Amino acid sequence: MPDPTESSSRRLLVSLRETLAEPAAGQERLDRITSLIAEQMGTHVCSIYLFRDADTLELCATEGLNPDSVHKTRLRVGEGLVGRVAKTAHPINSGNAPQERGFRYMPETGEEIFSAFLGVPIQRLGERLGVLVVQSKDARQYSDDELYALEVVAMVLAEMTELGAFVGEGEALAALHQRPVMFQGTVGQEGVAVGHVWLHEPRVVVTNPIADDYETEMRRLHEAVDRLRVTVDEMLSAAPGGDKDQLQVLEAYRMFANSRGWKRRMEEDIARGLSAEAAVEKEQSAARARMQTVPDPYLRERLHDLDDLSNRLLRILTGQGEHTGAERPSDPILIARNIGPGELLDYGRSLRGIVLEEGSVGSHAAVVARALAIPLIVNAQRITTEALNGDPILVDGEQGIVHLRPEETVAVAFNDKIAMQAKAQQRYATIRKEPALTLCGQRVALHMNAGLMADLPSLESSGAEGVGLFRTELQFLIRSKVPKRSEVAALYARVMDAADGRRVVFRTLDIGSDKVLSYMKRQDEPNPALGWRAIRVGLDRPGVLRMQLQALIRAANGRPLSVMFPFVAQLDEFRTARDHLMREIDREGRLGRALPEKVEIGAMLETPSMAFSPRQFYEEADFISIGGNDLKQFFFAADRENERVRRRYDTLNVSFLSFLEQIVKRCEDTGTHLSFCGEDAGRPVEALCFAAIGLRCLSMRPASIGPVKHMLRRSNLAEARAVIDTARASGAQSVRPAIIDWLRRRD
Repeated sequence: MPDPTESSSRRLLVSLRETLAEPAAGQERLDRITSLIAEQMGTHVCSIYLFRDADTLELCATEGLNPDSVHKTRLRVGEGLVGRVAKTAHPINSGNAPQERGFRYMPETGEEIFSAFLGVPIQRLGERLGVLVVQSKDARQYSDDELYALEVVAMVLAEMTELGAFVGEGEALAALHQRPVMFQGTVGQEGVAVGHVWLHEPRVVVTNPIADDYETEMRRLHEAVDRLRVTVDEMLSAAPGGDKDQLQVLEAYRMFANSRGWKRRMEEDIARGLSAEAAVEKEQSAARARMQTVPDPYLRERLHDLDDLSNRLLRILTGQGEHTGAERPSDPILIARNIGPGELLDYGRSLRGIVLEEGSVGSHAAVVARALAIPLIVNAQRITTEALNGDPILVDGEQGIVHLRPEETVAVAFNDKIAMQAKAQQRYATIRKEPALTLCGQRVALHMNAGLMADLPSLESSGAEGVGLFRTELQFLIRSKVPKRSEVAALYARVMDAADGRRVVFRTLDIGSDKVLSYMKRQDEPNPALGWRAIRVGLDRPGVLRMQLQALIRAANGRPLSVMFPFVAQLDEFRTARDHLMREIDREGRLGRALPEKVEIGAMLETPSMAFSPRQFYEEADFISIGGNDLKQFFFAADRENERVRRRYDTLNVSFLSFLEQIVKRCEDTGTHLSFCGEDAGRPVEALCFAAIGLRCLSMRPASIGPVKHMLRRSNLAEARAVIDTARASGAQSVRPAIIDWLRRRD
């Protein structure tokens, strides 16, 4: 155990605590702190630079530089040595600063006479707040103890900044968590929402960064670490014995919880004057800083483990658990770094929207959000560090934009948009029971996608003619072990009951890629979307597939049954999967169970290879559903989770429409029922073009059925087809501009 030596950091922290305890305004406090640091460290200069915006630092207080330069001297991130510290989040310690790469001389500050430079980042859990600098005339390197002292003080400044201790005039001294902020993320589920923030994991606030008593803080740390170790051991004991991946994660947790180095570093921080909470957070900030620079995904994941473990330790120390006493707002929009499907289902439809700092469009959370029809934005970086419970928030799931604490003009415009959508929905309600019959007399069947029992009431309210896709994987994703056949059969039976005779197409398990079951061994694949997933898993591990097929047969109990196999890439895969189903039907018959009145066996066409499959595929499949989301990403070789490319290629690109038309023609030649399933089916302009090239069945989220039906009922498909053909003949890359222009002129 380290001794509580009277180091420069400890002496400085004691003096700093006394200074912070004195009543003063924000600017006065900063001025006192720079004077204190310069005096205690024996330096000629101490300066504090804080961010005034995401790219600009402002000199907010100084002892030793020209006082007239305060709030006037500004630097871009990366500019000069101060800007480099801010950009890299690493200290710079130089005995000859003017000779350092990137040094920038600022004449208004009068700093040309200072050679020695030591700058450290002011940051809290990866959030950059500013830079703390000391300088001296004599050319010398600052000692390790001086560097440590400045880092510790910088951390205390970050905590006090978070608590609003330095609020004053100007952008750089503006109070945190009060200004409007806009986040650009990725759309995980379309829709718009207005509400108030509800944090899935409320932020832990360290209110006492400086230790009052060394021995007390050391005892608190040891007791908290002991409790943490017991918790991790209990988690290990409760983990399923066959789940190697979960055990591996928990073993990593135990390794960190028992790490002598981790504990020793926190003990040293306490010995130098920090409280137990501040010591934990200092190590957590260091882990997050390393996380941002480590390219190896395995090491990044381990740093995530350490970050999570630090959060658990902080909650033990502060008593700030998940239940903080805050009242959940009546219009909650959930904010989280990430969240599992089971946790999200616990919230259910009470949520107005969801915003995640991490995640992907194909993650478990996105699958559940789509099933619940809750607007979802993923990859909204830094939102968990900026948002507070109760903050007003707007979620634009059409553009992937989040407005936190929006300005009045933004809120008014957003509410106008919602009012217009509500008015349109009222208009759509009047045609709910009407068919999607075009002006030229063509009828287009509109079906809905579902994945939960809670979706089924939308069959009636949306006007859907049936369920074109029931995602069966959700019931497997939210569990910690394979569900029982009887449970699965009971669920499927309830789905059929709720459909009340309308067609339900059950897609067998589409797992793998980014939808990994917690009890399934994760495969280390460089490109999971093209890897071992969906029907490939089912055919290689047929036990679960057979169980699911048995459950579907029993659920039908004499009623018609439609089964669709996902991600079929060649004819033999479809035939093998179909044979599995036929064998299970034969087996159930021998057991004396009621067999389906009629069985339809189909496939999702998600790989371009199946568009060129032998004619026998189209003849043998009772129906085919184009899986638009996957087919488009494979057709354009553009990962739909990669923001740099996913919006680069248009669904109404001439080449893609021609490709779809080829599939339509092959199905017409063999009399095979064809539908299009995916996000694009629910977009009115795209749906019109699909119908114009011959698609007569579309499956989409329930909320899209009204807008699509409204578009089709006032359109002539022959005219739309003529516009498409003209655009195609002209050499246009996409037919979208021509169709949009035609619609505008028509209206």
